[in-house]
Amino acid sequence: MIQTNSGLRSLVQSLRPITSSLSEIAAYSCYTSQAASALQQVSRPNSYSEDEYAKVDWDNLGFGITPVDYMYTMKCSSDGKFEQGQLAPYGNVDLSPSAAVLNYGQGLYEGTKAYRTEDGRLLLFRLDQNATRMKMGADRLCMACPSSYQFIDAVKQTALANKRWIPPRGKGTLYIRPLLMGSGAVLGLAPAPEYTFLVYASPVGNYFKEGLKPLNLCVEEEFHRATRGGAGGVKSITNYAPVLKAMARAKSRGFSDVLYLDSASKKNLEEVSSCNIFLVKGNIISTPATSGTILQGVTRRSIIEIALDHGYQVFIFLKEGCMYQRKLKWQSPILHTKTKQKGCRLKTTGKRLPANRTDQKTGQLKNIPIGSCPITNFKHK
Repeated sequence: MIQTNSGLRSLVQSLRPITSSLSEIAAYSCYTSQAASALQQVSRPNSYSEDEYAKVDWDNLGFGITPVDYMYTMKCSSDGKFEQGQLAPYGNVDLSPSAAVLNYGQGLYEGTKAYRTEDGRLLLFRLDQNATRMKMGADRLCMACPSSYQFIDAVKQTALANKRWIPPRGKGTLYIRPLLMGSGAVLGLAPAPEYTFLVYASPVGNYFKEGLKPLNLCVEEEFHRATRGGAGGVKSITNYAPVLKAMARAKSRGFSDVLYLDSASKKNLEEVSSCNIFLVKGNIISTPATSGTILQGVTRRSIIEIALDHGYQVFIFLKEGCMYQRKLKWQSPILHTKTKQKGCRLKTTGKRLPANRTDQKTGQLKNIPIGSCPITNFKHK
């Protein structure tokens, strides 16, 4: 059993009490294992009556946009300092046609979730790491960025302002998307003179339509998510539209998503369109290194730390060929980092084609019953 370690409070030193007009907001606290897989408490224990929930069919909640009550906005000008943000009714935003985000893709986003507990508390997951990752991305794209304190406060306020949209426990979560964009007008290629930080939310169910059922992944050779020296290691908005064609092609063939190879050799596994991957055999877990082309996932880091806590050996491969696609034949479960999704098992099908192509080698990912793998079992608690 994973025990609480008070020494990990350093992970949330920046999460000091925040003054807000919302009376429900309490001081941040963090209870974690040595793996630092903490949920941050964002409201006092409370008892919620049914009439305080929004009118949503919680039993049939998919992953899509459901307009909520409020969003949060904050701006900064050329001095690089963000002014005091504020909650506003959820709605459209005004942008110049020459905004840098529209013309040059100068934008970043994060994704996190608010969870409801059985006793009515609202929980957030490791926001300090999302804030740090946005800072890294902002530096890469030459953008001004809110401080970690501002980031966390904005997400916290957005969650509490929309708490009636947080699904009952076991029915889903409130997906929260912090968005940083170059909102200032530019014509020539240059950093924007103004930036907008915006946080919006939507209640969601499972990301994949299969829910907790098995997934099929298609190994992609023609298209690549990222290249060396590019922006694949940060959560830039420009990283996602290019994968749509590969995803559409895979889904037309009955697959759930795409598993990408490195662009240099087309042999090494990297990640899925929207999540990191792990290969598991016995008590050995292996995953590609986040060496510039792979996003530094918050869930990825948490799984690594939890795995080490449970006595697993974790190999983060830095060298070419260590995560070669042929290893799919002998590896056991495949885990991915989309929240609330089961682990998967690979079963090879078909014959190899010339030049080691994978069109007929793509395997069916079969479900591992929840609880059979300590990592996935802990992850779903």
